[in-house]
This record gives sequence, structure tokens and C-alpha cells, in this order.
Amino acid sequence: MSVKFTYYGHSTFAVETGGAKLVVDPFFAPGNPAAPVTVDQVEADYILLTHGHGDHTTSAPALAKRTGALAIGNFEVTSWMEKHGAKRVHGMNTGGAYTFPFGRVKMVVALHSSTMPDGSSGGDPNGLVIHFNDGHDVYIAGDTALTYDMKLIGEAGGVDLALLPIGDNFTMGPDDAILAAQFVKAKQVIPVHYETFPVIRQDAHAFASKLRALAEIDCTVLQPGESFILE
Repeated sequence: MSVKFTYYGHSTFAVETGGAKLVVDPFFAPGNPAAPVTVDQVEADYILLTHGHGDHTTSAPALAKRTGALAIGNFEVTSWMEKHGAKRVHGMNTGGAYTFPFGRVKMVVALHSSTMPDGSSGGDPNGLVIHFNDGHDVYIAGDTALTYDMKLIGEAGGVDLALLPIGDNFTMGPDDAILAAQFVKAKQVIPVHYETFPVIRQDAHAFASKLRALAEIDCTVLQPGESFILE
């Protein structure tokens, strides 16, 4: 069994595994200028939310209401989702883990901020470490600075794939992301959270080349609409 990741620009992914459809940090057109689709063109059984900022949650309520997907995130984010029409939510918090039908999700530290689109509290931001039922381990960093907490992920055995922000300004930039990939002992990296807006423009291919040269870690740069299969 494999896990398929389809990139929709910024930090948004559709993930397919074992018949389950997950969407990570929904931010679709027209709000996301990089996304090739609108929220009405996407299906989901689960919605994974790393934090409350609008560039990670704007499309989430509409997706949850239309599909009936289970929204997974911290308590504040999932409470906000309930208030905005989500019928099924699962609230968590930093350090906690829970087993869902597709695999086990653990919420880990992210160093960032978190405010919902309406200005209410989004609680603490998080990264996600997912152990999928097919055996693959994936780290979804969310929006974060480089932290030594990432070394705990590496010490626990590392991950097969890490989705790491490289945009700088709001998150860690390319050089810190190279260190993050090493901290979590990633076998593969996909860069995210770059190029969407002028302030976070980065050369992702230069990052990929530097990551391979300095850390000997493979890196796949996806264009919006492209997919990567973890086998």
C-alpha cells in the first residue's frame, strides 16, 4: 500500500491512503492564488489542521460542511470549526496522539502563532507526525521556526517524508529547513509554504539541490496539481 500526496499550493495537500481521503490545511482558490482548484472540487474524509491562520483554514468549514469530513486539530481550532458548521470534529493538543482508521496522528511542537480568521484564539500551533497504516511515517511541520524539539522526532526513528516550510519571513527559511530535515532524519522532503505571495518567494529547486548536497536527503519539488507517491 502507498500514500499519495497531491499538492495544491502553499501548504495544502490531498492525501490518499487505503481508501481514505485526507486534506491538510485547506486553502483553495480563489483565496490561494497558487491553487488550481476550488474547495468544491475536492473530496475529504478527514481534514487535518495545523493551526488557525487563514492561509491554512479558510476553505476548511466549506469542505467539512459539504463532505461531512472529520476535522482534526487542536481544541481551539476544532471548536472554531464546530461554530462554523463542521458536524464532526476531533480536538487534540500538543504531545497527544490518537489512532484514526487511516493511522496514528501525534501533535508535536511548532513555534509560530495561531489566530483564527475571525480573530479568535487558535490555541497553540502544531506539527503533525502521522504513522500511516501502510507503515510510512510522515512529518507535517505546519508553520514553524527551526526548533530542537524536531530532534525528538529523529530520535524516535525519523520519518519517511517531511513536509517543510521554506518561505522564510513567517516560517523557517531554506537553510533552517535543511537543518530541520536532518533533525527529524527525513528520507524525503517536499518543500511547502513558499512562492504563494511575494514576501515568501524562494527558489525551491536551489533548496532541493542544497539539501541533497549538504545532507544527502532527497527532495521533490511539486508544482500545484502535481502528486508524489510514497511507496
